[in-house]
Amino acid sequence: MADYQNIGVIGAGAWGTALAVAAGRAGRDVTIWAYEPETVQEINHNHENHIYLPGVKLDRKLRATAKVEEAASADLILMVVPSQFFRSVAQEFAPHINNKPVIICTKGFEEDTGVLMSDILGKTMRKATVGVLAGPSFASEIARGMPAALTVATRDEVVGLRVANAMGSRTLRLYWSDDTLGLQIGGAIKNVLAIAAGIVAGRQLGDNARAGIITRGFAELIRFGVAMGAKPETLTGLSGLGDMILTCSSEQSRNMSLGKALGEGKTLEDILGSRRSVSEGMYSAAAAVALGEEKGIELPICNAVRAILAGEMDIDDAIGAILSRPFRNEAEPFAKAPPRRKKKTA
Repeated sequence: MADYQNIGVIGAGAWGTALAVAAGRAGRDVTIWAYEPETVQEINHNHENHIYLPGVKLDRKLRATAKVEEAASADLILMVVPSQFFRSVAQEFAPHINNKPVIICTKGFEEDTGVLMSDILGKTMRKATVGVLAGPSFASEIARGMPAALTVATRDEVVGLRVANAMGSRTLRLYWSDDTLGLQIGGAIKNVLAIAAGIVAGRQLGDNARAGIITRGFAELIRFGVAMGAKPETLTGLSGLGDMILTCSSEQSRNMSLGKALGEGKTLEDILGSRRSVSEGMYSAAAAVALGEEKGIELPICNAVRAILAGEMDIDDAIGAILSRPFRNEAEPFAKAPPRRKKKTA
């Protein structure tokens, strides 16, 4: 099975840079696209990206560019730009992408429309073969070659396994799935729940409370995902439960650390003013709650996070609202998945 030798990474933030490093470690020729000219300059000349991935020395073979056509000429494209910029960047690259795999490495919903990144590519890159890469992974650990396992989802198994072979190495294990929807939902909702776990930590409510919020949050993720059409086994895998455990348990998570700062009493404005990185859960909370209301799915933890971020509810009031919910049966049935359309026969 031939691999994709030339890989274009679109986005030179922490995660994009880490994936570029991982692809290089796997023996691929990598070009990383950055919006900022100073980032291109630093990667090409200093072999560092100190703003987004400090302390990691980059391989001299890694080449950065600000030219769209150069990065788009690769055999395999990884889209690693923040969700709020995803559409505009996809539109810029679309004329240069023809009949090649484009793998979404961005987690979350689009802020203005509430749609997933695959919906955006479906409108902007109609000729691309769309896939998703997700799982429990901190950029700094991937970049340093520490062991990790991720899932790549594509409808075509052959394409998915080629991507896995191209990106995988001794320290990066990739599994294949055909559930692109499930990978995206797991990645989006766990970021919202990580903010909730961070608030619990910041308020010093204890390990019992943190375990409770993670477990009941996972119940929300399952309810939401199944109702949207995701497979339960995907949501209990690396890109769902695995990623949620990681991001709800460590301050390396941008979302967990944001929640912790809120729980400690800092304002959202002050927190964001001191950061260059993006906490995708901020943008996913409102979209998840809106979709939940549309489909009649209860999402009390996600709704509490949304209300806190929007300034509609004080943290202590939000905690009180969750704790005062009626006692109920823990073993709730999964929401029903929407009926699958039958394939048309000739």
